[in-house]
Amino acid sequence: MKLLHSFLLAAALLTGTLAQAQTYPNRPIRLVVPFPAGGATDIFARAVSQRLGEKLGTTVVVDNKPGAGGAIGSDLAAKAAPDGYTLLLATSSTHSIAPSLGAKLPYDPVADFTPIAHVGNAPSIMLVPNTSPARTVKEWIDYARKNPGKLNYASSGNGTIVHLTAEYFKAQTGTFLVHIPYKGTALAIPDLISGKIDVLFDSLPSGLPHVKQGRLRALGITSVKRSPLLPELPPISDTVPGYESVTWFGVYGPKGLPADLVAKVNAGLNQALREADVKDRLAQLGIEPAGGTPQQFAAMTNADRAKWKKIITERKITPE
Repeated sequence: MKLLHSFLLAAALLTGTLAQAQTYPNRPIRLVVPFPAGGATDIFARAVSQRLGEKLGTTVVVDNKPGAGGAIGSDLAAKAAPDGYTLLLATSSTHSIAPSLGAKLPYDPVADFTPIAHVGNAPSIMLVPNTSPARTVKEWIDYARKNPGKLNYASSGNGTIVHLTAEYFKAQTGTFLVHIPYKGTALAIPDLISGKIDVLFDSLPSGLPHVKQGRLRALGITSVKRSPLLPELPPISDTVPGYESVTWFGVYGPKGLPADLVAKVNAGLNQALREADVKDRLAQLGIEPAGGTPQQFAAMTNADRAKWKKIITERKITPE
C-alpha cells in the first residue's frame, strides 16, 4: 500500500510539473536588476526584456532592486519561488567578484541559483595618453618593465572590474604599476589625457569617444578575440596569451527551477539576442551578445569566479 501511495504521489508531482511547463508562462515575469535604473545593466535588461516577452508570449517587467553592490536584488531573486516568474539579470560583479572580496553575502552564487543563459559580455579597452611612447601593447609592456614603480594606472575604485583588470594585467606581464583609485573612470579621463595617469582599462562607451576624437590612444581590447564592436583593435591576448577580462551578464532563476522552464527561458533569450534591434542596442552599450546553454553558462561563471578569486587572494585586494 505504501509503495502504491509513493507511486501515485510521484505521478502526481510529475503531472503537475509537466502541466506547469505546458502553461508557463501565464502571467508577467519579473526580471530583477540588482542595480539602479539608467545604468548599463538596467538598459541591457530593458533591451532584452521586450523581445524575451514576445518569444515567451507574456510581459517581462524589469524590477530594479539596487543596493549593497547588487547583493540586495540578487538575494531577493534567490529567495523567490522557483516557478519561473522571478528571474535575475546578474553580472560578474554579483556572482564572480563579490564572493571573493571578503564581504559576507546573503546568498551563495552557486548553490542558491539556477543558471539559465549567458546573455552578454562587455570588454574593456586599454587606453594611454597620446604622449605615451608606446603604440602597441608589447611596446607598453616593455616600457613598463624598464620603469618599474614609475608608472601608474587608474581605476574606478578598489575591487571593481577596472581595478581587477589592471591587476590581472600586472600579474600576467610581470609589471609594477602604482594604483590610483578614482570614484569612476570618467573622473580619471582628464588626468589620463593630460598624462598624469599612464594607463586605464575602460569600458567601450566611456573610453572610445575619446579615442575617436583623438584625445587618447587605444592599444588593445580585453576580450580574447577581436570584438565585432571594434574590429580594428587587436586583443591584448595577442601579446599576453590567455589574457581576458570582461564584464559578463547572465540570467538566473532561484535554485530548484524545473529544467523544462529553464529550457523555455533559455530558448527565448537565445532568440531575443539574435534580433537586430537587440544587437544594435547592446552595441551602443559596448556589449557583445552571448547565448548558449545553461551548462555552458555555469562552466563559464565557475572559471571566471576561480580566476578572480586567485587574483584577489594573491594580490591581497580588498574593497577598502
